[in-house]
Amino acid sequence: MSFEFAVHPIRWDRCPLVAADLHACSWLTLQSHRGLAANTLDAYSRGLERYLGFLIAHHVCSVVATRGDIGLYVASLSAGMSNATIQLQLTVVRLFHAYLMEEGVRPANPAAQNGSGRAMVARHHKLPWIPNEEDWHSILASARHESIRNRTMLAFAYDAGLRREELCSLQSDDIDPSRRMLRIRAETTKGRRERVLPYSSSSGELLHQYLDHRRTLGRKRGPLFLSESRRNYAAPISIWSWSKIILQLARRAGIGGFSTHTLRHLCLTDLARAGWDIHEIATFAGHRSVQTTLLYIHLSGRDLSRKLATGMAHIHARRAQMLAEVSQ
Repeated sequence: MSFEFAVHPIRWDRCPLVAADLHACSWLTLQSHRGLAANTLDAYSRGLERYLGFLIAHHVCSVVATRGDIGLYVASLSAGMSNATIQLQLTVVRLFHAYLMEEGVRPANPAAQNGSGRAMVARHHKLPWIPNEEDWHSILASARHESIRNRTMLAFAYDAGLRREELCSLQSDDIDPSRRMLRIRAETTKGRRERVLPYSSSSGELLHQYLDHRRTLGRKRGPLFLSESRRNYAAPISIWSWSKIILQLARRAGIGGFSTHTLRHLCLTDLARAGWDIHEIATFAGHRSVQTTLLYIHLSGRDLSRKLATGMAHIHARRAQMLAEVSQ
């Protein structure tokens, strides 16, 4: 059995320090051949560039950097960075130094956990934000002003609990209208696992309207959601464009916490409220670990009050229907 991975190009112009460092350049090139998502590769390159910049400013070489140097680097990140962002930056440093160890360049990893098993930076486990009913209706009111493409994307983002890259990467061949099934390709997912998901009749109605509109942009099969801007007319919509659309929608609605990931959070929480088993939700979401899925079980309050979950089975279908109704 053979496996093929998409090799994403490295933007060396954005990380000149990495490009100039033999070990850093080799490590990042290796990451590009591992089949990482483009966003992950970009995050790694920016994180390593930041770290090398810090070392150069402090006249330290990565080959001899100590745990104390890593501590100073982490301290420099603390101002204005979230815990999650700091964890990402530290992960890049740890992986890079692990590579240096494997290459025999240095004997130990200064960014690894110490002997007691304690991480250098404590990880904060924050529950994902989801809109309450008032927020939800504000979002719906704002969505009424969106195009048929954007309303369809909103519906699918919630109905199938899609990440933004999964949503923007959908192909016309991934849709099976006769069975109302949706294929999420492995190369577009965070866990590199393909999954097949159902979507509601409400989302199906929106999709039918959008496909009629899409034929005015081009009749070729391929990317499902196309850009209509003059600069990228009929090209696949990018995750950055989708993020900008959601930001504008959130501003109109006056909901500061709403993002491209919010509808996924809301979908999975609603499934937990409806009594889905944790493993079913994990499979639906494409989670590698049920520990991630547990966030939504806790957020739903299912374990605290099972009575509250009674009748929640219709919530998911109702929300999908409401998204479809905003066009009427």
